Amino acid sequence: MDKQVLKRIITERHQEVRERQLTFRPQHFEEKMNYVLVGIRRAGKSCLMIQDIQRRIAQGLIKLEDCLYVNFEDERIRYMEASELGLWLDCYAEMFGDKKPYVYLDEVQVIDGWEQFVRRLADQQYRVMVTGSNAKMLSNEIATTLGGRFVIREVWPFSFEEYLHNRGVGLDENWLYTPNVLHLVAHYMDTYFPHGGFAESFDLIDKREWVNSLYQKILLGDIVARNNIRNTRGIRLLVKKIAESITQPVSLSRLQNIVKSTGEKVSLATVKDYLQYLEDSYMLFSLSNFVSPITEKETIKKRYFTDNGLLNNFLFGGDEKLLENICAIHLLRQFSNGDEPRVFYYNRNIEVDFYVPEVGMAVQATLDMMSDETRERELGALAALHRVNPLQQAVIVTRDQEEHCQIGTLPVEVIPVWKWLLM
Repeated sequence: MDKQVLKRIITERHQEVRERQLTFRPQHFEEKMNYVLVGIRRAGKSCLMIQDIQRRIAQGLIKLEDCLYVNFEDERIRYMEASELGLWLDCYAEMFGDKKPYVYLDEVQVIDGWEQFVRRLADQQYRVMVTGSNAKMLSNEIATTLGGRFVIREVWPFSFEEYLHNRGVGLDENWLYTPNVLHLVAHYMDTYFPHGGFAESFDLIDKREWVNSLYQKILLGDIVARNNIRNTRGIRLLVKKIAESITQPVSLSRLQNIVKSTGEKVSLATVKDYLQYLEDSYMLFSLSNFVSPITEKETIKKRYFTDNGLLNNFLFGGDEKLLENICAIHLLRQFSNGDEPRVFYYNRNIEVDFYVPEVGMAVQATLDMMSDETRERELGALAALHRVNPLQQAVIVTRDQEEHCQIGTLPVEVIPVWKWLLM
């Protein structure tokens, strides 16, 4: 690997940090801790990394030359190997002297064996932050290698609150009583709801085109190419079917039959692999039935997209699916904890969209409660679950409707999605 190329890249990344203008996201990083940031492409991991550098410079803690920042998706270092990673430190020392830089490694998962190098840096008391777009970075093997030295943090696309902040809408403690702010919040929800939280799409007229381009990059680059998938048509059909089935549990065998019905040969094991690849790329996540036996928990799931914009890429007028998807995202962001599932759906004689047993919370998603049939269905399901597993909180999330109901002694809050996301 040519050192002159590496030095040129170091200089270019310094210039990027100096010139990049970012919307602040409220993420706190401990000064003496190392981090692995993981999440879907374009969620903002790189921006958080640059934000951390800029913050430290602004506070006078470091100078720009104290940082070594590398983006491994640079085509000039495409074929770099783990054994060559030490060259970055050699080049840095030749440029800025023999001192320990703050090391920022972006999309490092493209380098096989990166975790050994990163662990060595941590052992030598470097301060390190790395990012990646594949959940394999959370594998037991890597976690064992990095164990005790790094905090792993998932990064999602912008939440609705972050989106409002990006649009210049500040929320003080009395915002619910300020008509002008309420009007702005409802107005921006009309855009956020179908198009999601990928910041690069916010100022674009054709947001759907940008999201579709991102989808193609993830599918073809992060999934098909990386996993040597030959049946591209089959995995495309699988994603489309999942989008159509957002509100319903679907079994592995059902998905297999759908793909096979098009004439594509695919085994059950292959379908399972495809789904794992989709989750590894953070395009999808899945929830299990709280009351299913262990085998069914793994084979029959409800699957959701990590961002409403990605789901909307496959829909035309699917507000009900978008509402349930955005509720799933919000709950997982609140109750995500590594590999341990904390959010479920409940389906035994009655169906409840979301159930969080550790806090006794149940959530239903429905566009409105205007019809007697809908009201009876949603309240009846919550009442039935409450009789089996007493609830502390019952919520029905709607598009715009708000009211307070009562099931015996259990209060039920019917709340608009824009308000619920900000609570």
